[in-house]
Amino acid sequence: MERPYNDYSSYLQALFGGKTYKVSIRGGFTCPNIDGTVAKGGCTYCNNASFVPSYLKRSMGVKDQVDQGIEFLSQRYGAEQFLGYFQSYSNTYGEVEHLEQLYRTALDHPQIKGLVVGTRADCVPEPVLTLLEAIARDYYVSVEYGIESISDDTLRRINRGHDFAALQDAVRRTRGRGIHLGGHLILGFPWEDRSHWLRTAGVVSSLGIEYVKIHHLHVVKGTEMARVYQEEPFQLFEFDEWVQLVADFLERLSPDLVVGRMAGGAPPDLLIAPDWKGKRHTHVVQGVIKELTRRGTRQGSAYTPQAETA
Repeated sequence: MERPYNDYSSYLQALFGGKTYKVSIRGGFTCPNIDGTVAKGGCTYCNNASFVPSYLKRSMGVKDQVDQGIEFLSQRYGAEQFLGYFQSYSNTYGEVEHLEQLYRTALDHPQIKGLVVGTRADCVPEPVLTLLEAIARDYYVSVEYGIESISDDTLRRINRGHDFAALQDAVRRTRGRGIHLGGHLILGFPWEDRSHWLRTAGVVSSLGIEYVKIHHLHVVKGTEMARVYQEEPFQLFEFDEWVQLVADFLERLSPDLVVGRMAGGAPPDLLIAPDWKGKRHTHVVQGVIKELTRRGTRQGSAYTPQAETA
């Protein structure tokens, strides 16, 4: 049955002719707002331990992580082709020679069809983009930028270390190189509101990326946001509220964008709030499909093209 939005799995299947799974890889990176280059402490909401699959051991090198991930995904899902996913921290934050060694090691596995590289807008100098462009001549390469918010005030409050203009600049410099582009958003910061989140759909649609991942704000252990929340709890989305907002958001999102995710996630031992009583990403997807179907709408039904501004 056709879904009322452009889903990521179909996007990958069209590109590769079959189901394609991402193998998470830790490259040993950090971020410039952790090491003091632009700030210290990292983003207030972020604990990178929540991104590491349970089957990976901290001491593994890239080759062993790829082997282990492929074995796990093959046994669990019957998967046959994969993308190497450099996810934790800023995966373009390093010397070009070191980056190339890590990327090429992942690509050496015959079942790895390409790379997905998560990073920040301030970690893509020209030599790094030139490297990714060269790899993209022979492999699928996607760069996923952490957008998080289109608000400079929010980016400052969460200790991001760069503004929205930096994100716009990074996307412009990445386009036209044969590199695919994705972006991550977080909706639910307590000082933002619904009108801002819905306006975000139009602004992100204007960036020129191919797909977007939408995450609800959740509080995890080991973060500055967890400390603030435990001292003075703030409102977070209930499950049904989130489903309604995502449906509203998708209606205002460009019909050309692909939707990679509709909710965030964290291991139960790290998650503080919100507690959705066992409901996972699949339940969000099902809820949003049901809601859009009830409305008789779909992604882009209320989309209005706008300028690339925040």
